[in-house]
Amino acid sequence: MARRLALGPDVLARIDTELAATDRLLATAYSGDGADRQPVHTVYIPADAYVPELPTRWGAEALAVAKAHGGLEQLAAYLELAEPGQLAELVRRKLETEPIEDLRVDFEDGYRQHDDDEEDAAAERAGQQVAETVAAGTAPPFIGIRFKSLEAATRARGLRTLDLFIGSLTEVAGGRGLPAGLVLTLPKVSTVEQVSAMVYACEQLEWSHGLVSGRLRFEVQVETPQLILAADGTAPVARLIHEGAGRVSGLHYGTYDYSASLGIAAGDQSMEHPAADHAKNVMQVAAAGTGVRLSDGSTNILPVGEPGNIRAAWALHARLVRRHLERGIYQGWDLHPAQLPTRFLATYAFYRDGLESAATRLRNYVQGTAGTVLDEPATARALARFLDRALTCGAVEEAEFIQLAGVPVAQLRSLANPPRSAGAEGTP
Repeated sequence: MARRLALGPDVLARIDTELAATDRLLATAYSGDGADRQPVHTVYIPADAYVPELPTRWGAEALAVAKAHGGLEQLAAYLELAEPGQLAELVRRKLETEPIEDLRVDFEDGYRQHDDDEEDAAAERAGQQVAETVAAGTAPPFIGIRFKSLEAATRARGLRTLDLFIGSLTEVAGGRGLPAGLVLTLPKVSTVEQVSAMVYACEQLEWSHGLVSGRLRFEVQVETPQLILAADGTAPVARLIHEGAGRVSGLHYGTYDYSASLGIAAGDQSMEHPAADHAKNVMQVAAAGTGVRLSDGSTNILPVGEPGNIRAAWALHARLVRRHLERGIYQGWDLHPAQLPTRFLATYAFYRDGLESAATRLRNYVQGTAGTVLDEPATARALARFLDRALTCGAVEEAEFIQLAGVPVAQLRSLANPPRSAGAEGTP
């Protein structure tokens, strides 16, 4: 005889009704991490210094400076990285083929002072150049502009630059449409209302140029304390994601503007200052489960000048890259070609250090084999995402991954990004 249930259909129906709003919130506002590629870094180039061949130049300069100081393998050994020879070969290939993953033509801090006619011309030229390099297949996977902020003093100029850039880009691209990797960066955001204003601007640009609604998305640069803690005690950085109408693609920490706004002395401003960690921790919690990507900031200690200065700057940069990767922030900024060797050496070392363990655990999970770690669906997803990132950025090659994990790449990506309907289980 079946046991009579106390929680019958009427009870379940009432609970469903009471939780309907929660169900909608989780399905729409917390739809999970995106399956698309995230670049490991963003490079900012002043608009008046950008030329289409710049990524190739940066790659060549990065290789040249490494060679002048003993080569990539010696640099890896100096940084006390495992597999220095293999790392050097992987990074050499990267610098020769894809030295910049994400490039931002900068009309903000890096652009300095130009009159309106000069900036108008530069904005239109940037749109044309981006469209042409994308069509030629020579653009980085991600490319776009950073325009001036929506603060009162720069609002009109920033929006005009954005308008001219999008207009030029759509005109030259024509039937090809906007680049898949187009990225727009909104700096110095202080309030949710500025994000709402940017949403409205995107809607108007889409309508004017016949673009699909929602096509234009943008990153928010977190450079002011008002986004971390507002006057009413709330964290606007969380609200802006959900009031961004699905257009906020990333949160980027601005090391120096944020530090300066807190009164931190210039010599102590750093990506690893406790104030920086607090801001990034809040950003990380706010973005969790939303699909919005995080990026750390930059270090302005550049590997230039005397050999001792170069080595010290390389060591600092490599350590900071590793630090944000270990904290679950998979992107950062680079400001100089000589930072590319340590960007990729440190990034590749991070993934390769964890490669064998992650591949073994994933293989055991998929095959149902007992191991020293009892993984569940959530940790299996984390393992798969780690390995997917390693493959995508070039830290590990496909044949090596398959040999270690015994899992096809298609299955890996299915595990890393299970369909929403699969629920939390995401079983293989």
